[in-house]
Amino acid sequence: MIVGFGFGNPLTALLMLIATSLLSYGLWRFVSKDRPPRDPEERREQLRRYYMEQRQMARRMAQEYDISDEEIERRIEEELRRER
Repeated sequence: MIVGFGFGNPLTALLMLIATSLLSYGLWRFVSKDRPPRDPEERREQLRRYYMEQRQMARRMAQEYDISDEEIERRIEEELRRER
């Protein structure tokens, strides 16, 4: 999140807005936990873990939702019964 403010004549307000926004952005980057690591090997490992997790989730969802038309109708009936 970037926060900026400025007041006074338009040029001063614009300069203050830019300066405070840059300061806000710098502080956010400094305290942010989500910044990527600088080491390329560490970043490679981080991306590898992310894509492995995504692949596992896709496989799990494919198994869960690869169902027949009869199974779909059965699940719909079960959900409608639960809502009553």
